[in-house]
Amino acid sequence: MKKSFLIASGNKHKIQEIQKILFASDWEVLSGLDLNLPEVEEDQDSLEGNSLKKAKTVALATGEATIADDTGLFVEALEGRPGIYAARYAGERCNFADNRKKLLAELKDVQTRNAYFATVITFCNPKGEKICSCQGVMKGEIAIKEVGNRGFGYDNIFVPQGYTKTLGEMSEEIKNEISHRGKALKKIFPEIKKYFKQ
Repeated sequence: MKKSFLIASGNKHKIQEIQKILFASDWEVLSGLDLNLPEVEEDQDSLEGNSLKKAKTVALATGEATIADDTGLFVEALEGRPGIYAARYAGERCNFADNRKKLLAELKDVQTRNAYFATVITFCNPKGEKICSCQGVMKGEIAIKEVGNRGFGYDNIFVPQGYTKTLGEMSEEIKNEISHRGKALKKIFPEIKKYFKQ
């Protein structure tokens, strides 16, 4: 069995991050930058649901073993918002800057700014059958203002627990070591390798 799997995403930043974390010379990691992937509406009510839907739909459409992730940002003072809607918090056609601006505005007079990122990654075989799902969590807090120009999404307003810098100020190596996505990928990669040994 060939050692090749697909990342069900066309997000260049996310793909680069995943490929760096999982890099191994004897694996071929494909993505939406290599193939024409179907649009998948993220209409489920959980990270797990969206992750599974994306992985299953793309695996069936391409005939490739597929991983798909869904990520949320959960802010304590906002009763968990933006949650699973983090990517489109400021509206359907918003960009990363719009999302950050809205979140900072909502937390303008808030002192306790605890938050956490959660990522769920699901792995499906080429038949769209779920092999496994893994979750990674990174706790921290929302900064007062944007700091740093690395990363993407909410990186330059999120300070991980135990650190004084935002993710947007950190090197890729440190971020990938402590991030929610990095933790989930490190859990799921052994399951992917196990699958290909069958």
